Amino acid sequence: MKNIWKNVVKSLVYLAVGGVLIGYVSFLMLMGFGGVNLNLAKALPVALSLGLVYLVLYCNDWLKKPWARRLGIGYLAVVVLCAGYALWGFYEDSIPVMDDRDSLLYDYIPNGEGSLAVKLEEESTLKFQEAAIRMDGATALYPVYAGFVQAVYPEQVYEPWDYSYDTADKMGLVVCTGTTMAYERLINGETDIIFVAGPSDDQLAMAREAGMELHLTPIGREAFVFFVNSENPVTGLTVEEIRGIYSGEITNWKELGGKWQRIRAYQRAENSGSQTALQRLMAGHELMEPETEDRIAGMGGIINQVASYRNHKNAIGFSFRFYSTEMVRNDQIRLLALNGVEPTVETIRDGSYPIASNFYAVTASPIGEPAPEEENEDLAALIEWILSEQGQWIIEETGYVGVN
Repeated sequence: MKNIWKNVVKSLVYLAVGGVLIGYVSFLMLMGFGGVNLNLAKALPVALSLGLVYLVLYCNDWLKKPWARRLGIGYLAVVVLCAGYALWGFYEDSIPVMDDRDSLLYDYIPNGEGSLAVKLEEESTLKFQEAAIRMDGATALYPVYAGFVQAVYPEQVYEPWDYSYDTADKMGLVVCTGTTMAYERLINGETDIIFVAGPSDDQLAMAREAGMELHLTPIGREAFVFFVNSENPVTGLTVEEIRGIYSGEITNWKELGGKWQRIRAYQRAENSGSQTALQRLMAGHELMEPETEDRIAGMGGIINQVASYRNHKNAIGFSFRFYSTEMVRNDQIRLLALNGVEPTVETIRDGSYPIASNFYAVTASPIGEPAPEEENEDLAALIEWILSEQGQWIIEETGYVGVN
């Protein structure tokens, strides 16, 4: 009896010390993998803990008993499953993801070294002596208004994430927070003009609740596109087939002339420009729940977010044409023709591509009051210049279609 209790106490000590070591080793390994791999976070502590229990059983000769050997085999089986789960997660993480926002913005910084933002070939007809108009907008449109900034603002580098232009607690003069945040900042008076797709119903409601009215000036046109893995044999769909996919009525590529594979239909975050475009396309059809992914949040929590497009061979995603072709430059995806029409500048211009829409310069004012550009001469001059030959040339040269 004394030896039994001695073994029990010794085993508890092993487990306690081992638990601390497992936590420390898990922490170091997770940090080595960037600290965000959820599959490893789930599997590693479980695998190490079960391995430790097996070691304790083995060291105490308990595995000599038949029932204990079966239990030990069970522990080892779970360890193998945990390892397989982590390896599957690593495989998933190895599949390219179309979500490279910061590096894309960096490529187009106004006046930045080697910037890809379009430059006028002659002197701009509008030139501000002092930059005072605050700009924000959609990621896909940042190259457009970066070109505007290069043409009309005093020459300096305007980084899209610079919080130190005015004061330490304010964003810079020219930033890119994305469609959702840009609308929020405009409605809250934190920026003067934004360059975005049309507002969602939620964004219009947000403006009304804040007592604000949005003023939209069309400045260009762009195609809303769908894309698949380049190895997918499907090269085109109809608009009704797209609606069938995103309502959940069509679930396998075989139904569309492809391989026998389940369709993984990705969506975007609510109120983003492209998600709003999808919702408008789905008018009269119920949009299915988006695919989500787990992510580790601050303080060790786990949150579910809409999954970024991961280029599985059975995946389908959507965006705006310029973002998906010029900015990402990803030859591993292929844009789909819709109703037999490819999304090109020519088909957007002549209206033959079925899903093309305006994008806007948007301002806001209290309901019932004049638009800001009616009282701010600089803002009025900027919008007028954007619609001029030079402003439209920048839009066209960037890769979009002008409205004039």
